[in-house]
Amino acid sequence: MVQSKLYSRVLGTGGYLPSNRVTNQALADRLATRGVETSDEWIVARTGIHARHFAAPDESTSDLALAASQRAIEAAGIDPQSIDLIIVATSTPDFVFPSTACLLQSKLQIKNAGAAFDVQAVCSGFVYALSMADALIRSGQHRTALVVGAETFSRILDFDDRTTCVLFGDGAGAIVLSASEEPGVLASALHADGNHAGILCVPGHVNGGVIAGNAFLHMDGQAVFKLAVHVLEKVAVEALEKAHLTSGQVDWLIPHQANIRIMTSTCRKLGLPQERMVVTVGEHGNTSAASIPLALDIAVRDGRIKRGQNVLLEGVGGGFTWGASVIRF
Repeated sequence: MVQSKLYSRVLGTGGYLPSNRVTNQALADRLATRGVETSDEWIVARTGIHARHFAAPDESTSDLALAASQRAIEAAGIDPQSIDLIIVATSTPDFVFPSTACLLQSKLQIKNAGAAFDVQAVCSGFVYALSMADALIRSGQHRTALVVGAETFSRILDFDDRTTCVLFGDGAGAIVLSASEEPGVLASALHADGNHAGILCVPGHVNGGVIAGNAFLHMDGQAVFKLAVHVLEKVAVEALEKAHLTSGQVDWLIPHQANIRIMTSTCRKLGLPQERMVVTVGEHGNTSAASIPLALDIAVRDGRIKRGQNVLLEGVGGGFTWGASVIRF
């Protein structure tokens, strides 16, 4: 008897944004008290961002991940106890250790998860985590995975630096991925180049119980923009070729929601009409590893993304890391 080939498919999606919505004007007023000048017009013109959400002081990254995961599990219609793999993509974990994934497992009261761990690839983290979960399911080692991107970037922002603090927000997105005989995740392509580590980083660490170095986010915006535009098109084409698809067969493009100029440039280079790109950066800001699953969840829930459609996910982030995945939803 010939055994059927194993794939992984998305069963459900979920997303969560903290209740504290911070408009550009509210942020500009806050920065003005620190002697930092900015405006709604300045932020929108350079980024396309109108607002973002900041976690409450008592909200942790695992709390955001929990809310998004519960919604994804409900949408998937599964028993949480059937989840045997949890991967959380985050650069802002609750602690040095244990992992946010293990904390999430506890909060979900999942007793038998075969493995739970974090992935740290910054804004590419969700694509990295999705690719890993897909590979583990295809291998037969796991059957049902909870894959989450969750961030509290507001905790690492320098509010004296208007070039970075206006860009980022907090949030979480999640998917439930399960073994299937029907193709779901069609292909992924992942890359990294540590030679570019200095252009986007948080160059601090814990030493002797105190922070050594700088614990705030640092970014060379022009260098990041140039590299991002270059690698995103290439990795998208690579993933599509692996999936034996052309860009014309892509129903929806969901790029990392970092900057509307980077996003539209990539969409144009792929030859896709702008209306096929899911855009949430205006209301979310850059939520790093959470941005792609958040955008995916919104487009699924509002009915844009339908079963059987081809969705191209792509991200680029500090490390430097970049990657793309093609899924048939």
